Amino acid sequence: MQVVQVVLVIVVLIFSVVVHEVAHAWQARREGDDTAERLGRITLNPLPHLDLIGSFIVPAVLYVTHAGFLFGWAKPVPVNPANYRDFRGGDIRVSLAGIVANLGLAVLSTLAAALIVMAGNAVGSLGGVTGVLFQMAQYGIAINLVLAFFNLIPIPPLDGSHVLFHLLPPSAAIRYHRAGRYGILVVAALLFLVPGFFDMLLTPVTWLLGLADSFIRLWI
Repeated sequence: MQVVQVVLVIVVLIFSVVVHEVAHAWQARREGDDTAERLGRITLNPLPHLDLIGSFIVPAVLYVTHAGFLFGWAKPVPVNPANYRDFRGGDIRVSLAGIVANLGLAVLSTLAAALIVMAGNAVGSLGGVTGVLFQMAQYGIAINLVLAFFNLIPIPPLDGSHVLFHLLPPSAAIRYHRAGRYGILVVAALLFLVPGFFDMLLTPVTWLLGLADSFIRLWI
């Protein structure tokens, strides 16, 4: 990646993970828990959300090692499920809120890309500012789809694990929850040590990217 592209990717990535966490905090407040709100996490200001490892070190390592993709995360939003009016349903809705937000951003990015193409047709080319905006829209589609489907992985503490937790028998759910302390290590091992795991994860992402591209091409 060129430096300009890396900057654009990082800007889009940070915005996307911030929206993801804000969605968790916003939904938690709707469910009756104001913990995140009291800690100032319902804000698009990235500073309260950024994580040293997930927002800076991991993307930098992936870039330096030429991994072929950039990925990262923000600080998890602190919530207290005991405050939810409906513990089971509330926990599932709060967990899925970030995924829904990323899917929504992917749709908005697709629409933005189509509008930019239409604007490019009007002026005769996709260069300069419109070219940069088009790149950002494309990154917005890809990054948000990856974030959404990555977080669906049912390994604690990823969002998908909260759904599976409530589907398990109580005794199994407790053991599953306790295993969450090793979840990040398990995810890292799968990503870097299991050939094809990331490609398998990206299968629905690749299909949806093709669908988005087909829609954008309608306006060329």
